[in-house]
Amino acid sequence: MTSTFSGTTSRGALVLLAPLLLALAVSGCRSQAAEDTAPAAPTVGVAPALSRQIIQWDDFSGHIEAVESVALRPRVSGYIEKITYQEGQIVQRGDVLFEIDARSYQAALNQAEAELARARTRERLARSEFVRSQKLVAVQAVSTEMLEQRRAAVEQAQADVQSAQAAVAQNRLDLDFTKVRAPITGRAGRALVTVGNLVTADGQDSVLTTLVSQDPVYVHFDSDERTYLRYARMSRNGERPDERNGGVPVQVGLTGEAGYPHAGRVDFIDNRVDTGTGTIRVRATLPNPDGHLTPGLYARVRLQASSAFDAVLIDDKAIMTDQDRKYVYVVDEQNAAQRRDIRLGRKSDGLRVVEQGLEPGERVVVTGIQKVFFPGMTVAVQEAPMAPLQLAQQSNASH
Repeated sequence: MTSTFSGTTSRGALVLLAPLLLALAVSGCRSQAAEDTAPAAPTVGVAPALSRQIIQWDDFSGHIEAVESVALRPRVSGYIEKITYQEGQIVQRGDVLFEIDARSYQAALNQAEAELARARTRERLARSEFVRSQKLVAVQAVSTEMLEQRRAAVEQAQADVQSAQAAVAQNRLDLDFTKVRAPITGRAGRALVTVGNLVTADGQDSVLTTLVSQDPVYVHFDSDERTYLRYARMSRNGERPDERNGGVPVQVGLTGEAGYPHAGRVDFIDNRVDTGTGTIRVRATLPNPDGHLTPGLYARVRLQASSAFDAVLIDDKAIMTDQDRKYVYVVDEQNAAQRRDIRLGRKSDGLRVVEQGLEPGERVVVTGIQKVFFPGMTVAVQEAPMAPLQLAQQSNASH
């Protein structure tokens, strides 16, 4: 009995162990297959570090202003008789814009001319009497005292003539001032008075219209003192042109314009820094032959911040941060991603300047960088362009 039971138990145990042994065998085969199949290298996009000559620019905000601006006021008082220009039109220097009633000034001129004629007559008479007295005194027909009186009369008559001439000149000038002329060439504003209104000579409230010149124009902008000091230091070291000697190029764009299509040069820097704002005023002059740059407009200004120099450029999206250090991954000849600590400069045409740590032509990982888990990791390489540079080239071509 005991032997039979023991044999039956052994056969049951074998039946129970068989599936377990089979499962272990299958698992072992799968593990061996997994060990035999290595993981595929991740695919990353790489682009060569670029090297080209660049000029760096700084951005500022400014406003367009007229080179010449005039608040036109009358020089004589009177009633406006005629307005001879169209509001908003371009007028030339010397054009008559307003006419003031000139009748009283014409009458004053006529009176002054008549007084001048009388003064000249008196002067001729006094001179004639003086000449006759000179002849008579020689034969002692008149006294020396009489001769001196006749001499004084001549001098008085000459002074009266000069006074009358000045009065004629003043009245003729007043008559001419009844025609209010444009003192500059530019665009005229709206007429601030209408026909029939009384205006006062040089009165603060008697502005007739405004005139602003159109070509060229100024653009004014403010630079902070740190930038100002950096420019001064670079100019002393020959790394940048000097604004005070020959001017520095600027590029200007208006609201809604692509890029900076208007070019000019800096021709003035203020002589002091504003202690309230910590800025210094800078002025550039721009040609404006088509009148597109209207005084008062907001302007985006780019000021040349350096001379031309050779720079290594990469895309910002290739840059990683490790605490206070910046680095990129560079793919070597064995397609291994190696870390490179770099020192960054400023941006130029959408790309970042690398001042140290990277050589031109090295293959930099620009896409798929999150797939690189550690330095030395093998990657599959796929060419990728420096996209911002292409955009910058398209923008420059559109200019």
